[in-house]
Order: sequence, then C-alpha cells, then structure tokens
Amino acid sequence: MPKTNTLRSTPNPLKSVIRKIYVLDTNVLLHDPHAITAFNEHQVVIPMTVLEELDDIKDRRDKTVSREARIAINLIEKVVEGATPAELQAGVDIPGSSVSGPLGSLSVYADQVIDDDDDLPFLSVKEAHSNDNRIINVALRLQAQSSDAVVCLVTKDINMRIKAKGSGLLHVEDYRRDKVLDDIDLLARGWSKIEGDFWSGVSEVETIRESETTLYRVPKEVLEEPYPNQFIFDDQEFIACVKRLDSDYAYLRVEDRHHLMNRQFWGLSPRNLEQAMAMTLLDDPNIDMTVLTGPAGSGKTLLALAYGLHAILEGRKYSKLIVARSTPPMAEDIGFLPGTEEEKMAPWLAAFDDNLEILHGADESTSGSIEYVKERANIQFKSLNFMRGRSFNNAYIIIDEAQGLTQFQLKSIISRVGADSKIVVLGNLAQIDNKYISPLSSGLTYLVEKSKAYPHAGIMTIGGIVRSRLAAFAEEQL
Repeated sequence: MPKTNTLRSTPNPLKSVIRKIYVLDTNVLLHDPHAITAFNEHQVVIPMTVLEELDDIKDRRDKTVSREARIAINLIEKVVEGATPAELQAGVDIPGSSVSGPLGSLSVYADQVIDDDDDLPFLSVKEAHSNDNRIINVALRLQAQSSDAVVCLVTKDINMRIKAKGSGLLHVEDYRRDKVLDDIDLLARGWSKIEGDFWSGVSEVETIRESETTLYRVPKEVLEEPYPNQFIFDDQEFIACVKRLDSDYAYLRVEDRHHLMNRQFWGLSPRNLEQAMAMTLLDDPNIDMTVLTGPAGSGKTLLALAYGLHAILEGRKYSKLIVARSTPPMAEDIGFLPGTEEEKMAPWLAAFDDNLEILHGADESTSGSIEYVKERANIQFKSLNFMRGRSFNNAYIIIDEAQGLTQFQLKSIISRVGADSKIVVLGNLAQIDNKYISPLSSGLTYLVEKSKAYPHAGIMTIGGIVRSRLAAFAEEQL
C-alpha cells in the first residue's frame, strides 16, 4: 500500500480580544458630542451623574457649551431609544461605532446607588468635587466587578485623572480621538527649508506650461512629505510653492524672492520671508482657507486685516469683512453688555482697532480714517456663538484666537462659509486658555493637519516677533 504524506498542522489558538469598558466624564462629551461612537467594539458607560451634568449645562447662557450638551444628549437618546431598563443597564448597541465587526455598546450606570464598601476604594461624595468622585467611584466599582475586562476612565480633567489613579484605578486616559499628532513639533509649518542648493539634489526635472504659469515637475522623493501650497526654499535664492502632487511627482511654481518681499497689502510690506509667503497664500484666488499660526507679535492679525482691506476696497473681491474671536468668558458676559453686537464685542476685539491704527497711523486723522475704513469695508464684528446656523457669502472672514476651539467648534464655523468667500484662521498654540485643551488636542492643530492635503487650503507658521524687541524677549525668555 503506497505511503501517503499527510500535512500536519499545529493548532494556533486565537487570542480572545480583551473586553474594555470605558467610563466617560462629562467634559469628554462636551469636547466631542459624538464621543460615544469613538471606542469601536467596546462598552461605553455613562454614569448618571454625567447625564445630570449635561442636563444642567444644556440650559446655560454659554451657547457653545450648551449646544454641545444638547447634541450629546440627543445622540444618547437616539442610541437608547426603545431600550428597556434592563437592556440599558446591560448595554445597547451603538450604530456607527465599528466599521467592521461587532458594534460597541452603551450603558448607563446608576451611580447614586453606590454606597461605601470597606472592601473597595470609595471617594466621598459629600465634598466640593462630589460629581467627579461619583464618576470615579463608578470606574472603581466596575474594576472590582469586571475581572475579565479592562476598565478605563476617560476624562479631559488632569486633576481628576490623578485622583482616579491615586484611588486605585489602574487605567485612566485623556480623550485621544481628536489628537492627530504625538508631538506638537511635528505640526506642519507650511514651508520646508532645504540645506544647501535645492537643484543639486534633483536628478530629473521637466518644465510644464499650464495657462500662464510655468511648473517644474520633480520627483516627489526629493521633498520631505510634500503637500499642496507648501513652500520650499534653500540657502540660496531659490523658493518655490508646491502647486499639486501626483503619485510620483511634485509640481513646483518657482517664486521670485525679490517680488515676494516687496509685495504690499494696504501699504503693508512683509518683514520676513514667512510673512511674505503668508501674503502669497492670502492673495491666491484658488485658496479658500488660510491658517496662520505663530507666536504673539508675529504679525498674523495685521497681515490678515491688511489683505482683507486690500481685497475689499482695492480688489472688489468681497462685499464685507467679518471678524470673530474666541473668548471663553464672552458667552457668559456679552448678553449683559449694552449696545449692539458689535458694541458688545468691542472689549474683546480691541486688537483689531490696534491693528487698524498701525495701518493708518500716518494719516492726518487716524480715528477718522479708521471709522471711514470700517464703514467702506463693511467690517462686522461677530461672536462665534452667533455664527452657527448662518451662511456667509461673498465675505472675507477672520477667526482670531482659534487655539482655544475644539475640532467640533471649528468645523461648525468653517461649514458656515458660503460661495465666493475666504476664511482666515489665526492662532497661537502657546496661548491656550481652555483648561481642557492642550496644543495636541486643539482644534487648530487638528485643522492644520487635516487641511494641509486639501488643494484649496494654505497653512503658514510665521516665526519671529516683529512687534518689538521687548515682545520678542517676553515670548522667548519669560
């Protein structure tokens, strides 16, 4: 009988997926109202205290945070609608929580029934921070009851994370869905400097004529992670802008450095190369959104305002100039100030009057010139809280101090931009005054990284303090 070879295989048992339970703090849902869909196939637990806090917040005068609380509540209601109390406590499937595979689940934990147990860690709920302690107690109780799962508290509150760890909770995390970088130093700057001579490192180049523009096609690998509207310059006089990319090549438009440095908007000329490159992005008709970042005193606001006046009064490109600024106390205080919306906004938008004074400081009557320009350019000062739900057409829009906004807030503002409009977003990641936002989780960081590949967006980090030598010292040394 012939001998047959048999294929022997050793079974390789599949490791079971570790079940994870995420307990969400209130600030996570305010930061991203859609956060319950961000945890894939795992279980999301919302303590009853979180629902109570959302209920209180939804009626606040602060339109921004109250709106996000209502969105979070409505999304939770859609998920649990029709579920029985037993199903809600066990976990209800979350639609859209997983692209493939099992869905995640959402459950509500009645934390008011948790009592002190000598065998388990327990934080007092009778002190000032009782709500935080109630939420931490939920995570501690679930950790003790769920030996087969990893229980993790997710909160934007740094102190709460420390308290939870100190109380014995093994897993505590910040909310990371909105983080697009691991290090803020990796943030795209809008420009890249090549050491030495750029052309010496290019093995092949082809000249292409498109309309009235000459483009130079070079292999993409000669550039480090290129993206549209990025500037490339070297130690010589070479400077170019990446106009587009394909799978193998980058198409460069070579710029004249002398021309860039002598450009003027409303009498304003650039004081360094980064300002000159920013002015080029602002004046590009194919760019609908320009994001300017940099330290205080680098000239971001002045450049944006000067171009707006130039484009409206000299270029006739837009019919109005809208200025809006993010100011955390504004939502609580603005309603009690007298006057129109513009008059109520005046204390927080005085920086624009300062910049108008710079642009018209040499005029015979500075105040008269400023009032004339405000009227002619149809300058409107708006609160970000009242921009949502509107559509701005044929407008030049400046959003200042955007570093304190979340990605959700910035998205809701940018989605208001209508036809024939341009928006300029300004911010300094070193001056974030929102206690739940860091440079890595700022909506401005998210916007820069997500929009850099969009051909109709331009980004530019402006370095160098041009305000004064004292301002430069303060920014760098204090």
